[in-house]
Amino acid sequence: MKYLLYNPLSQNGSCESKIKPFLENNEYCVVNVLEKEEYEKVFNIVTSDDEIYLYGGDGTLNFFVNSVNNKELPCKVYFNTSGTGNDFYRDVAKDGDGELIEINKYITNLPKVIINGEERLFINGVGFGIDGYCCEVGDELQKKSTKPVNYGAIAVKGLLFDYKACGGTVTVDGVSKRYKRIWICPTMKGCFYGGGINVTPNQNRLDPSGVVSTAVFHSSGRIKTLLIFPKLFKGAHLGHTDVFDIFTGKHVIVEFDKPQALQIDGETVRNVTKYEVIA
Repeated sequence: MKYLLYNPLSQNGSCESKIKPFLENNEYCVVNVLEKEEYEKVFNIVTSDDEIYLYGGDGTLNFFVNSVNNKELPCKVYFNTSGTGNDFYRDVAKDGDGELIEINKYITNLPKVIINGEERLFINGVGFGIDGYCCEVGDELQKKSTKPVNYGAIAVKGLLFDYKACGGTVTVDGVSKRYKRIWICPTMKGCFYGGGINVTPNQNRLDPSGVVSTAVFHSSGRIKTLLIFPKLFKGAHLGHTDVFDIFTGKHVIVEFDKPQALQIDGETVRNVTKYEVIA
């Protein structure tokens, strides 16, 4: 059996139209991931003769890997990118045939993030700073309109006026560093987040040691930050060593001086002062 799992909310609600051709195909069992009982049943009945096709974006993929919870599924799992950010796809597209990618090797041995005592796996990255701010503002805009959210415009406005960088402490494998002003501080399993920001271009999600990378954009004023920010999309920011630090390790603790919005694979968590990652 071929199981097609999809999120009707992905791609601003247009994912459902993408899977319409499969609805009348008896070869596929189509399951809405928001229908929890039917969705979770799939993991208990699949065998090595079956296949899973996952349609959605980075948020859907995050939901899926937390359901699988680092277990090895007996069947092949394919991912078809149908989201808005599509950062996982950017990172692994070389392994795909068109839009379809076999993801079994990417959905085990994932790092977990701990926030307020709750644990959650992530597949791309988790971060404090302007990224969390953009997700928070974007969520509010989505409540008011069905138009696609322009996160780039939110970031520029935030960098110029609205977002207030604050101090914090970053600890990687027991070594701490204090910063007076932090603009972004993501910890990454992959290279991309935020809809194409190549924040940790040297991070290898299949590194056998399982390390993650933490990037800290710090100490710069608003104008300098805005001038450097576009370089993050090409991974060309690493040369600015006066305002960028990159750490690799397996245990990361990031603490901010005041509550901030945080994002996990693009999903917003509000009013957080600390996150901990264990790889």
